[in-house]
Amino acid sequence: MGKVVLVRHGQSQWNLENRFTGWVDVPITPLGAQEAERAGKALKAQGLAFEKAYTSELQRAQQTLKIMLEQLGQQSLPTEKDKALNERHYGDLQGLNKAETAKKYGDQQVHVWRRSYDVRPPGGESLEDTAKRTLPYFDSKILPEAKAGRDVLVAAHGNSLRAIVMELEKLTREQIMALNIDTCRPIVYDVDAEGRVTSKVVL
Repeated sequence: MGKVVLVRHGQSQWNLENRFTGWVDVPITPLGAQEAERAGKALKAQGLAFEKAYTSELQRAQQTLKIMLEQLGQQSLPTEKDKALNERHYGDLQGLNKAETAKKYGDQQVHVWRRSYDVRPPGGESLEDTAKRTLPYFDSKILPEAKAGRDVLVAAHGNSLRAIVMELEKLTREQIMALNIDTCRPIVYDVDAEGRVTSKVVL
């Protein structure tokens, strides 16, 4: 039995500024670095060590992973970076303040863009679109490692991780709409040889 550990990156500069970020490559904040340090310590306290790590092509996820691995004493861990794990692309909303966007388009419309499964923001991706690029990568690269009994760490983003959680936990579209993934709170799944989740712990 292997483990898949999912971690959303620490607070980014645009999280702090309440902006839609998407694929814009902004760094984490000092608070984000502290969150990543806490996550790494929480993983170490559980006695976890990893055989491989996966992250997106965006620096906020990579910075978070680097800090966690420093806390774990695993700075040289083999790591694969791929845009399949990038955050959902928010299209025309990227860079806009969320409160200002709600005033412009209405709270309900912005909520639909952010939380629905198959509705795209203008010029961007829906969660369904995100899942279509994230899940084939997860199923071909990450899940087989856990099925083979290895422990792997994934540092990515709220929506790419929501897609993975939806598959692992067999959630409905309605359930995934209500799911929020907190920054730097590791989700630890035990996965059997068939790829089924046998336990879940949030640290």
